[in-house]
Amino acid sequence: MQDNLANGTMSHTDWNSIDWNQANRVVKNLRQRIFKATQAGDFIKVRQLQKLMLRNYSNTLVSVRRVTQMNAGKYTHGVDKVTVKTPEARSILVDEIQQFQPWKTKPTRRVYIPKSNGKQRPLGIPTILDRVHQARVKNALEPEWEAKFEGISYGFRPGRGCHDAILAIYGFSRPNKKKKWVVDADIKGAFDNIDHDFLLKAVGNFPARQLIKKWLKSGYVDKNVFHETESGTPQGGIISPLLANIALHGMEDALKIKRANSSGVVIGTRGIVRYADDFVVFCETKEDAEKSICELQTWLAERGLTLSEEKTKIVHLTEGFDFLGFNVRLYNRPSTPTGYKLLIKPSKKSVQSFKDRLKTEWMSLRGANATAVIHRLNPIIRGWANYYRIGNSVDAFKHLDMFMFLRAVRWAKRQHPGRSWKYITQKYWRQWNKQRKDNWVFGDEETGFHLCKFTWVNIKRHVMVKGKASMDDPSLNGYWLKREAKKASSLAKHLRIIAASQGYICPVCKQSISNGEEIHDHHLIMDRNNPDRNLWKNRRILHLYCHQQVHSSKNRNNELLY
Repeated sequence: MQDNLANGTMSHTDWNSIDWNQANRVVKNLRQRIFKATQAGDFIKVRQLQKLMLRNYSNTLVSVRRVTQMNAGKYTHGVDKVTVKTPEARSILVDEIQQFQPWKTKPTRRVYIPKSNGKQRPLGIPTILDRVHQARVKNALEPEWEAKFEGISYGFRPGRGCHDAILAIYGFSRPNKKKKWVVDADIKGAFDNIDHDFLLKAVGNFPARQLIKKWLKSGYVDKNVFHETESGTPQGGIISPLLANIALHGMEDALKIKRANSSGVVIGTRGIVRYADDFVVFCETKEDAEKSICELQTWLAERGLTLSEEKTKIVHLTEGFDFLGFNVRLYNRPSTPTGYKLLIKPSKKSVQSFKDRLKTEWMSLRGANATAVIHRLNPIIRGWANYYRIGNSVDAFKHLDMFMFLRAVRWAKRQHPGRSWKYITQKYWRQWNKQRKDNWVFGDEETGFHLCKFTWVNIKRHVMVKGKASMDDPSLNGYWLKREAKKASSLAKHLRIIAASQGYICPVCKQSISNGEEIHDHHLIMDRNNPDRNLWKNRRILHLYCHQQVHSSKNRNNELLY
């Protein structure tokens, strides 16, 4: 990594020689200093540190890596049709950003993706250059707001996620709790209607405020026609979720929800859980639930938002409601002390949607061999099962296993028309997984690969993030390291063993191996004919792009791993 030259031009960046450990450490340190200064109320220092972050070379490096290598839309272009796919192109992009101030932003490219209700969701795709600048600005703005955000906010925040929101709902919904009336709310076009003036006022005198304003007002191009944007923050931009969270901050105070000062436990008659623009309010009476809707309408109106009359409803917990793919409901159980039992399980809509996806995958695999089928479907099975394993999902898993069996039978019969049932079953079904006494596992006799079953994924309760805990809080570094290490439980057994031996840290960038990046199994001994190649001591778990850096021409002797 090259040094930032004072009052001069940045020397050329060599992407394959960047010290990612140093770059990540610099950015993390600056974020934590901004967080601490905000907590202390020293906003002069906050602004100074934010300015330092905005011009910091390490911030540019980390932002370019996130946009061009880590994000799901890394190969999606904006209106300029530019993508960045090579190390050389990333080096040029870093140098360009360090030397150039983008006073004129480009409009976003409007694309549409299907929604579960059959409608289409509009996305605004910024250019690569704007996305990198948004990532840089986000690293300066986010830690300030992480010190302010309420503990009930779980969406699009570092270290928090859907499972934490579901566990928070579990805490409010338990049979021994009094808040059994639920406002299942939906904000009408939240991202599209946020008032720009309110948002810019909330951001205050943040150093890049004018740049944020330009992104909000940049407009979008749909079918080669330019449209202006008078409100909203486009879905698809890196900074948009943060801006939406800023606009919706204060919802707990608006509902006058009270907490105990010492423990932070809700002691009032209301409670709320929010994931981005999706939220539910818990009340003790139906009348109070109706009143909370009126209060929210007034509060949202200041932000240019309103609740959807069609989708916002008041339900009793015995009726149940869906949230983030789960169904939450109290069932009558006279044998229990309270007379109720709480079940949080995959919603019928989620299961049906997933079955439709699996059916489509099976149909597309007609004519493919068994190995291709297994390689395509196993990651999908594991991903869905790992998401829903925190709930009461055993029945759903059994149902899906039967569905997959029937689809596999249809596939096999189509592959071998005229063959007997005995021939088909002997060819594809047997006890492929020796650790499980199950003779009805679909597999490939040539490779020994087999299809996973949903019921093989054990139900495992998630540990909810505590209170207002933030990854930018330097006093909680140990806490977050332990939480990140627990995420490795979803890895295959041999990968968990290697990950544990290296402290669940990538030895190249020194970041958690569970930070969302794809991981690879690296062999220190690269000679495939060497019998010691596969020993545990000769293997490391690396992030995909750290692995590529190790294998680049300048790092062939594994010096980055020591």
